[in-house]
Amino acid sequence: MDRRGFVKGAGLATAMLGLAGGSTLVTGRSPARAQDSWAEDYSPSPRASLYRRLVPEIFAPLPDPADHVPALVIGSGFGASITALRLSQSGTQVAVLERGSRWPSDRWRDIFADDTNPDGRGFWHRTIFTGATRIPMRIDPFGGVLDVSSYPGINVWRGACVGGGSVVFTGVMIAPEQRYFDSVFRGVVDYREMHDIYYPKVRKMLRLSPIPNDLYHSCAFAHSRAWDEQVRAAGYTPQRIDGMWNWHIIRNELAGRSRPSATVGLSDLGNSNGAKFDLNQNYLRYAERTGCARIYPGHRVDAIAKEPGASGRYTVAVTKLAPTGETLRTRTLTCDALFLAAGSIGTSELLVRARATGALPNLNEHIGEGWGSNGDVGLARPLSSFDLGTQGTPSASRILDEADAPVSLESWFIPGATPFDIGILASLGIVLDDTRGRFVYDSATGRVGLEWPDNGTAGYLARAREVNNKVACDCPPLTRPALDADASFTAHPLGGAVIGRATDQYGRVCGYRGLYVMDGAAVPGSTGTVNPSLTICALAERNIEQIIRSGW
Repeated sequence: MDRRGFVKGAGLATAMLGLAGGSTLVTGRSPARAQDSWAEDYSPSPRASLYRRLVPEIFAPLPDPADHVPALVIGSGFGASITALRLSQSGTQVAVLERGSRWPSDRWRDIFADDTNPDGRGFWHRTIFTGATRIPMRIDPFGGVLDVSSYPGINVWRGACVGGGSVVFTGVMIAPEQRYFDSVFRGVVDYREMHDIYYPKVRKMLRLSPIPNDLYHSCAFAHSRAWDEQVRAAGYTPQRIDGMWNWHIIRNELAGRSRPSATVGLSDLGNSNGAKFDLNQNYLRYAERTGCARIYPGHRVDAIAKEPGASGRYTVAVTKLAPTGETLRTRTLTCDALFLAAGSIGTSELLVRARATGALPNLNEHIGEGWGSNGDVGLARPLSSFDLGTQGTPSASRILDEADAPVSLESWFIPGATPFDIGILASLGIVLDDTRGRFVYDSATGRVGLEWPDNGTAGYLARAREVNNKVACDCPPLTRPALDADASFTAHPLGGAVIGRATDQYGRVCGYRGLYVMDGAAVPGSTGTVNPSLTICALAERNIEQIIRSGW
């Protein structure tokens, strides 16, 4: 069976975020409770020597932060990198702790794992990968760039490397419609302020722009043109999407001046040649250039607390890890101000555990509440065009259907370096949905789990499928994907320490001075039918500006 026939027979194949179909992408955890940073068990990788040859930089000796720093940032993703830059520009000494490695880029080297046939560089200490065939494949455990946390009813995907989600996302940066933003944030954050000041500020920093016409009309984006043709035929008008890409590097790929990456459907496990303009190339780099910020890879934060007394410092329990998972050192750091930006899952776990154990007893009842999946649904439909090519990663277009529950569809990609298209068009559906979960602490294990409603995805799955069906061509049954829609995952976890509830309107955690939430945990479960990265960035810019101005 050729690749086209195989993928059609296998169903949605690897369309789900370019990685896998099915309800379980990567396991090796109890399906009833995800392992978190409190008690992760790592096994040595049998391929460590290979990775050492391919990417020697991540095996270099890791620096250690000072025992005490004025400001400590946990995480290195969107909210963390902005926080670090603005604090360091104000003259504050900042330490940024990141559990994952700092991966280099090179236009010719094979640095990251292939999305289609991944190895340990792809996943954060996971051992099983379920791909197109739905047959579990064993992956060697290693400190790869993508963490998949499995909870009852939903899998959560998040970055595990310096640069966080910016390394493993598809580069899409969109601002929501005001009416949808306001329905989510409920007046806590002023949309006009975001629209006029902070969204433009981020766009300028990240050099956001839609795919240039010469690339759109290239062989790598035949699927994007076919996607647009289908939605137009269904009565929609496709809108161009701003992306966080180095378009000149993508041109180099097509011209043979760089190893193919973004033009052959690689993204979710990183782009080896720097095609994605990730945070290592902007915010984090600029922060380090101030001389006031330092980044510490391989430092996993296990717990946070506060020393007794009104002026007590914050304590941070840290485990220093090798890329292979071995513990190199454990210690406790202190800081005057603590900025939580470990992503929705990481930040929420730390706060929920700290309240339950009495380490931060004054945290309010909203800690751990209001978690949502952003209404993510992976979708597939048959390709109806004969204009074949590889499926490039950057998303070119989106549509918005406002009938009933608002839902957007974005053009997506099927991963893998193939010389021809594989007969399927992928979309990411994002539904404005109010289904919410909560984080809970298990005193018997010391772990934090996510409680997600039974069939919590059913409503928005049906709505996304409805719009996808409007667009799908009337194709023979044998050419239709067996699995047309999947909401068993989210790549956009949001909430758990919601702004205006668990924090004040600028991310200051209620009950504690000098403690802040600066990432997607502050967002109320949705960003209103768009990918959350731009809103997370703009919110972080807004909040840290106010925090610095007010003297913390």
